[in-house]
Amino acid sequence: MSVALDATYSLGNNLSGVGVYSRKILWGVANAHPREKFYYCYRPHRFLRSFRESLPRNAHRRLLYGAPGGDVFHALNQRVDQPARRTVTTFHDLFVMTGEYSSPEFRARFTEQARGAAQKSDLFIAVSQFTANQMTSLLGIDPQRIRVIPHGVDLPTASNEPRERMVLFVGALQKRKNVARLVKAFEQMPPGWRLVLAGAADGYGAKEELIAVDASSRRNDIRVAGYVSAAELDSLYARASIFAFPSLDEGFGMPVLEAMARGVPVITSNRSAMPEVAGDAAVLVDPERDEEIGAALKALAADKARREELTALGLARAREFSWDRAVRSTWSVYEELF
Repeated sequence: MSVALDATYSLGNNLSGVGVYSRKILWGVANAHPREKFYYCYRPHRFLRSFRESLPRNAHRRLLYGAPGGDVFHALNQRVDQPARRTVTTFHDLFVMTGEYSSPEFRARFTEQARGAAQKSDLFIAVSQFTANQMTSLLGIDPQRIRVIPHGVDLPTASNEPRERMVLFVGALQKRKNVARLVKAFEQMPPGWRLVLAGAADGYGAKEELIAVDASSRRNDIRVAGYVSAAELDSLYARASIFAFPSLDEGFGMPVLEAMARGVPVITSNRSAMPEVAGDAAVLVDPERDEEIGAALKALAADKARREELTALGLARAREFSWDRAVRSTWSVYEELF
């Protein structure tokens, strides 16, 4: 079997969730099937940049223009420009279609691409059941054609860094991530605690979120770290005592699993895909009620035993999600079409 995959989003050092997913699947399927042939396809604006990276021995670089080759084409980010012989498309989320989290122009373009992918694909991968349900309700995709394959998470080595009285948030500072309410909720925390916001401040509505930070009565206890390196992020996870992720809408929510894998007690939202990912290993809150988020923060800050319980539950939960399983399940989808 020969498989072509859209590798466009796998390039660069500052990878988003889609970028991490793309690299894990691209390299995962190629390494797991050394006798098969893979075509890593890059859109024109990224093609030259792709030559900076070496590929697996059984992978070949291609320009993604027109109909992709291969027995199966895998669109890794819900976009199919030209129909292929057989096509699998991964959908990560559809929040752009359901909330005021982007510009009207981006919403129109995203919706057109999502509907095009729905029409041009044979089978679909959803990263959560929540996303699968949205694919059916918003795009009319038959549930029988959707395979739910969750993301994985890497389990790090143990860290010797001591925990600090730190609440950590990881993600782009934008309206959808609900940072302004988190900042308001943090104001209920006892003295001595600080909040670290790790993520680029370049998303939709970022300006308003930063205004909320600057206006906070606890501004001196809040650090806006911006995008941080992988090494610094690991250090933040190792030192944090609470991870807060009250996002308004997520197709999966990778940071929740990352925090659990690093032993950080998690507070997250009770909507979209977060309950599905967190299971019983996190404190779930209404993300639109800052007083409820604040109460959860205060309760965990005061209860070391509960934090330790959530740490154990989180580590067990994280072990249920592996990239190896995601790769195997993805290959099985290809085999359905071959």
